[in-house]
Amino acid sequence: MSAEGMRELLRALPVFPERLPEFDTSAAPAEPVVLFLWWLREAVETGVLGPHAMTLSTADAEGRPASRVLICKDVGDDGRWYFASSANSLKGRHLAVNPSAALTFYWPALGRQIRIRGSVAPAGETASAADFLARHPDSRAEALIGRQSEVLDDPADLDEASARAQAMIAADPGLVAPSWTLYAVTAGDVEFWQAGHDRRHIRLRYERGEDAWTRHRLWP
Repeated sequence: MSAEGMRELLRALPVFPERLPEFDTSAAPAEPVVLFLWWLREAVETGVLGPHAMTLSTADAEGRPASRVLICKDVGDDGRWYFASSANSLKGRHLAVNPSAALTFYWPALGRQIRIRGSVAPAGETASAADFLARHPDSRAEALIGRQSEVLDDPADLDEASARAQAMIAADPGLVAPSWTLYAVTAGDVEFWQAGHDRRHIRLRYERGEDAWTRHRLWP
């Protein structure tokens, strides 16, 4: 396919469904978490696949960004979103030197996205251990291996490492990977974006103040 053909193909692809939900910003709640839970519940009821999947964006000490999709583990009433990972992973190393991140939820079936930015901190050893032990044994085994993002020269090495880790879990079901960390993103601002076929997309941004959140409608 030529470059021109690729451009034509991309421009012809549909982006949103024919019917899009309405978004009355004047009726939005005072707290972004409340609106997030409304939208999340609607995504679940609509049958959106993986509505709790989100893109986590971090940056290293030089400001070089990296993004990946992972699962949101919890959302607190205090405006904190939670995810978990090894502190030795790339994202963990980024957060150790630059404890800020952005989260993006995108639900194309509803023409909606939610963007969150804020500071990141570990939720504590007890919460991290509880998150780890709630994982499937296979997921715990992979976390115990602890070599995420390293070069894998021989797939057989992975099989051997997985077998050793699974044996460790079988011998000690309460074993927790020392580096496993539940992280909390304390949102500084949260934006709710509702697509419109006329491209007059509706955007509502919440900004955290000392005592309360403020809301602003944004230009598309």
